[in-house]
Amino acid sequence: MLQDFSWLATLADLSARRVPCVLITVMEAKGSTPREAGTKMVVTADAQFGTIGGGNLEFEAAAEARKLLAAAISTAAVKDYPLGPKLAQCCGGAVSVLLESFIPTGKKLYLFGAGHVGREVVSVLSALPLDIVWVDSREGEFPANLPAHCQRKLTAAPLAEIEHIDDNAYVLVMTHNHDLDYDIVREVLQRGRFAYLGLIGSATKRARFEKRLTVDGITPEGLAHLVCPIGVGGVTGKHPREIAIAVAAQLLSCGLTRTGAPQE
Repeated sequence: MLQDFSWLATLADLSARRVPCVLITVMEAKGSTPREAGTKMVVTADAQFGTIGGGNLEFEAAAEARKLLAAAISTAAVKDYPLGPKLAQCCGGAVSVLLESFIPTGKKLYLFGAGHVGREVVSVLSALPLDIVWVDSREGEFPANLPAHCQRKLTAAPLAEIEHIDDNAYVLVMTHNHDLDYDIVREVLQRGRFAYLGLIGSATKRARFEKRLTVDGITPEGLAHLVCPIGVGGVTGKHPREIAIAVAAQLLSCGLTRTGAPQE
């Protein structure tokens, strides 16, 4: 099959959808080979776009690409394939391929609450390299169009989403119900797996929550990881966009889009 795809368009689409992928390029083709130098294909964990000639060469190159994907780091590697002796292809030539992996480096933000501030938070963060899981039970609160990296979770059981939160996840709690806020914060703290946990509210709200959380078994060490009030200091405005900007600045300072381990 002739190469009938745009590898640039394919990479752009996969990047927009935050899909890890590997670009495979034939660097050198000696003797009789299936395709010429410069031929490209793109491989993801479960799909392939384009071709470098099929057969065992393509199979082996795709397998090597998926090893790079499994390593989950952006890197490059060169592989040499003698087609006859190593891959049992009748061409008999030799091919060198360059494999370049593209791994999204942004982290994941779990946002509980699609109210005014929640919508502004998503708007402010929409162009940054991160994935947003946006959770609410009210369908009418979500905007019609969501950013490419934002997944809407319309659910009557938002607490069920907490089981997906891992050590690298950032969590913002700003629902329409204080009791629901409390239940989410308590469950996240009890699991103890997150990079950042922020709760919208005043110092008075924090004090009230701390009393209840202590009764429910959350230790002082655990409470110390709860950020409330949220947002960088010095921002006193109450407009949802102002709050969202202050919160976004705090998230960024805590490593939301930084490669590597989060910093407190």
